[in-house]
Formats: sequence, C-alpha cells, structure tokens
Amino acid sequence: MKITIAEVSKHVEEEVTMGVWLANKRSSGKIAFLQLRDGTGFIQGVVVKNDVEENVFQKAKSLSQETSLFITGVVQQDNRSKFGYELLVKNIEVIAEAKDYPITPKEHGTEFLMDHRHLWLRSRKQHAVMKIRNEIIRATYEFFNEKGFVKVDPPILTGSAPEGTSELFHTKYFDEDAYLSQSGQLYMEAAAMALGKVFSFGPTFRAEKSKTRRHLIEFWMIEPEMAFYSFKDSLEIQEQYVAYIVQSVLQNCPVELERLGRDISKLEKIKAPFPRITYDEAIQFLHKNGFDDIEWGDDFGAPHETAIAESHDKPIFITHYPTKIKPFYMEPDPNRPEVVLCADLIAPEGYGEIIGGSERIHDYELLKSRLEDHHLSMDAYKWYLELRKYGSVPHSGFGLGLERTVAWISGVEHVRETIPFPRLLNRLYP
Repeated sequence: MKITIAEVSKHVEEEVTMGVWLANKRSSGKIAFLQLRDGTGFIQGVVVKNDVEENVFQKAKSLSQETSLFITGVVQQDNRSKFGYELLVKNIEVIAEAKDYPITPKEHGTEFLMDHRHLWLRSRKQHAVMKIRNEIIRATYEFFNEKGFVKVDPPILTGSAPEGTSELFHTKYFDEDAYLSQSGQLYMEAAAMALGKVFSFGPTFRAEKSKTRRHLIEFWMIEPEMAFYSFKDSLEIQEQYVAYIVQSVLQNCPVELERLGRDISKLEKIKAPFPRITYDEAIQFLHKNGFDDIEWGDDFGAPHETAIAESHDKPIFITHYPTKIKPFYMEPDPNRPEVVLCADLIAPEGYGEIIGGSERIHDYELLKSRLEDHHLSMDAYKWYLELRKYGSVPHSGFGLGLERTVAWISGVEHVRETIPFPRLLNRLYP
C-alpha cells in the first residue's frame, strides 16, 4: 500500500510503501537510522541488520543525502519521537541517487543558502515556514468565505497607480505605459460596488530600494473591500481576521511551530479585540520614551513601530494619521480634516505593520480635488472617479501583507524565509 508520511497514523502495524527523499542518516553498528521526508512530513526509518537482507542494510548505509527512494516497511508507534511514529524498514528501492548535495548539516551563510534557495526549501525549518504560510492562506479563504465575501482577482498590469508611480515597475504595454501592480485596491473597490464584500489574494510589486528584514520587492497581499462599511466596521473585521488565522495556525501547525521554536504562549494571547491608539497618542508616547526626533506629520519608521508594539502583547491599531502622509483616496475625519479615517495594524515582537486600511472617499467632488492635489491623471483615473458618480456609498478596505504576517506568526527573523523564492533588492536568482 502506497501512502504519505502524513497518513502513517492510520496504518500502525501495517506494511506500507512511501516515496521519500533521504534528509539525513546515521548508523550505529547493526542499526541504520534514516531521516526521511516526502513533502507532507518527516519520519525516521529504522533499518535493523538482522531483520533485512544484507544488500538492503548495505544500501541503507551507503545512501547519500537527498537520494530519492521507494521505501517499504511497517509503521510503528514511537513515543520517543515528537512525530509519534517511525518506520521499521524492510526494503529500499533507489529511484535517483544524489551526489555531492551542496547543503549539508553544517552551518551555511545566508547568501549561500539564498543562492541555493531551490534546495534550501527542503530543510525542516523552511518546510515548517511554508506549511504555516499555507495554513494562513487556507484559513484566509475559510474566514472570508464564511463571512460572505466573494473572491475577485484584480489585474497585475495596470495603467495607473493607487499611491503614485515613484515605486512602481514600469513596462511597455504595446504602445502604452503600464506598471506592475502595487495593490489591487482600486479594482477591488469597483468589485465591491458590484458584489458587496470582496477580497483578493495575489502578488504585488514595489520598486522600493530597501534592504530591511521587513521588505520584499515582490510580495503577496490579501485585500478585502466592503461596501456600506465604516472605518469602525473595517477595524472589527481586521482584528477578527488576524485572530482567526493565528488560532488556525496554533490548532493546525503545532509540529511546525515547535520545530521553529516558536513561543506559542505569545500567540495564544492573540484574540480580538486589539488595542487602539491615535496617531496623536502615538506621538506623545514616543516623546515620553526618548524619541525626540519624531514630529507631528512625520511617518513612523521601524524603531517607532517597535517601541509602540512592545507596550502591548497583541497587535495594536494606530489610527487617524495626518492626511498629508497618506494616499489620496482616504476619507478625512469629518470632525478633523487634517487627519484621515485610517489605521495601521502593528504586529508585536518587532515585526512592524502587517495591515494598512482606511475608509475610502465616496464623495465625487472631494475625490476629484484629491486627484488634482496629487497631480494624478484624470484620464487614467476616470473609471475610478466614476465609481463615485453612479450610486456611491461609504466603503472601507484594507491590505494584509502575507509575508510579514508569516514571519510574525512563525517567529522567523527575515521575510526572505517566508516566501518560496524571494525577490530582494539584489536578488533575482533562482
């Protein structure tokens, strides 16, 4: 019977066959221990010299790292291992031998591992991070489907930019200018006017020359937009969503979190509601804590966000930023037009902003004046402006950066480990 490692609990004391790779091995006299993986998990295969034919035992001892195999054996419970099962090997069939595998159990530098990212993905740590990423994606679809949202796919090639073109990748679209999308938001607003509550999940691109541990050139975003939703309504959806994906990872990825050494007690506290402070209060807090360089009207950098986040054990909303430092489409506070109805959600433990969101301007004349103030093309944004012309309604939305969220939940230091093939300032290979 051919099974995967993930299925072994259903086949205790049964003889099974699995397609696997050899992650590592060790032997002690008459026993060989094979660390096996198949993509669904890891299991130890035990080859006892006296229980197998001599050629099988010799084959087990001579196997090289990452050689692919069909391996046959009996599944046994093993309370000594964290996985809980092992395979008592009966036979080994080599599919393809791997010679001189470059990533060995010794320490390697980051650049070396990034050059071999196509192979580094096979390691236990990277496997765990990718499984957590997958669980967050799965839980995202589950959450929004249960809330009645419709999945919509905005274009990746666009003729305009939601936040200006200074950080966009330019390309030629036949005889027109085009850009790789930095956000699907504007198109999602159009979709919300047709379908009510929508969300997208797709790649976005920022031509931002940043080398911090929080930045990627290509990353994935979840972007919901909601018709008839106020700024306050949107904050409630955001905190429910983030709490939901954290709890889903806790429930469904305990092995992966343990493998990464993640302190799950910190994640267990992530339940709605989340604390909220205004931008004004954040400035006051920073001044009291030695950040004399920040002034009202400045945007926050990583040190500022980290200091604010460290005062709480949950993500924290910073609301009502100055209008002048936020994009043109954000609704001004009716009681204080110098600030907008927006919020950034800052993750704990120094992982920075994971969500940016706002209520969107729904008044035609106000949006038109904002476009003019930002010197944006009326022709390029004609369709976007028309959303306010034909049955405009109050509406809100937000965008969650997947890789930063994966980094925070899994506890890894740098976002380059949270996407299969990261695109960084000086890295387009592999």
